Amino acid sequence: MNSRKVVYLFFTTLLIGSISGAIVGTIIDWSVLIEDGFVNLLVGIIWLLGISAAFSLISQMGFFAYLTLHRFGLGLFKSHQLWNKVQVVVIAFVYFDLIYFRYIAFAGENETILHYAVMPTLLLLYGIVIAYFKMKDTNQGAFIPALFFIFVVTTIEWVPALTVNDPKWLWIYLTPLLIANTWQLLILHRLTNTTDKKGRS
Repeated sequence: MNSRKVVYLFFTTLLIGSISGAIVGTIIDWSVLIEDGFVNLLVGIIWLLGISAAFSLISQMGFFAYLTLHRFGLGLFKSHQLWNKVQVVVIAFVYFDLIYFRYIAFAGENETILHYAVMPTLLLLYGIVIAYFKMKDTNQGAFIPALFFIFVVTTIEWVPALTVNDPKWLWIYLTPLLIANTWQLLILHRLTNTTDKKGRS
């Protein structure tokens, strides 16, 4: 991938992540943003764009870190199938931890573990859908790595918001991460021209 494509990936990811986060943040904080008139709304939107841009940069660092990890895993386990099995195990552990440890840490009197299973389950289902499209565009071997990236890497990037457990910040933080990660995952093979069904993406 040449430098022009790298620059394109960087700025499009930054733009998409920033705008998506600002939109969700504006919807969530709409009543607060319009309290003091147009200037307050404008400043609030600019602030949301800025912080969402920061989250999209975290997404980009996570993406390139995973590409490195993926190549390292393939080299370490000497088998695409074995590396995929390892990733499936990690996905299962992260799913369990995302539910159980948040429940232990934050559950109130009237909350059950099911309350803390909703967001992880939705994130996992979203990852499955995106992984399916990645597989459809490339090859069957791309499904598990794509799911791992969308679910596990996004969760790791999401940890600062998860430790606070503020519903507003959970969504404001997650949106640019998830949208930016999805964009990078689905555009990479188009930029690198690795769309053949026999490749490994």
